[in-house]
Amino acid sequence: MDVLTEQDWLAIKLTLQLALVTTIILLLIGPVIAWWLAHGRSRVRNMIEALVAMPLILPPTVLGFYLLIAFSPNSFIGNFWLQLTGSSLTFTFQGLVIGSVLYSLPFMVQPLQAAFNQLDIKLLQAASSMGANRWDQFFNLIIPLTKRSFLIATSMAFAHTVGEFGVVLMIGGNIPGETQVLSIALFDHVESLNYQQAHWLAGILLVFSFLLLWLLYSLQRNNQAANSPTAHAKL
Repeated sequence: MDVLTEQDWLAIKLTLQLALVTTIILLLIGPVIAWWLAHGRSRVRNMIEALVAMPLILPPTVLGFYLLIAFSPNSFIGNFWLQLTGSSLTFTFQGLVIGSVLYSLPFMVQPLQAAFNQLDIKLLQAASSMGANRWDQFFNLIIPLTKRSFLIATSMAFAHTVGEFGVVLMIGGNIPGETQVLSIALFDHVESLNYQQAHWLAGILLVFSFLLLWLLYSLQRNNQAANSPTAHAKL
């Protein structure tokens, strides 16, 4: 008897695919939002910051419920997507991606926002005076100075997407090979009292979470050591 069934492997593949696509999208929009929250002066900044952080404390089923309503063909968003693509957002991989992006957004934005807050603006002003445009400043100055924060934010967003349950269940259902991710497959095995398979899937998530947290804490300590007064004195 195989340790993992074909359906389990499909769930693992779909989970990794969802986490990868979600993380790539977050890497495109997360830094922009984080920079605006760190250095913007808009009156609505506090409101946007609260909206971005809401998934940290909001029950996933609440977010999933409202996304399910928003994605339905009877809503403006759902109907627009249906007219544009010919398919529904509910119970599809595309719907899972959008829900995952919203749910994992604070895990990308907040580490970057904290890093951007610590940047010396005078460095950017000096680069600008030397003719560097915003793209040059971002790729040649901001990213090198905050690369550890980018790595931490990327890892957290990826891991958070891997462990999603409530949001993806609400908007994606439980369709094997299409919307059934690893956490939902684990729930199915527990519900059917198939504890042997559940142990394997839970073990995969447990080991993955531990190794990732170990990496993140190591990076954080290395970052603190590199920025310590002793390290600067040696330089």
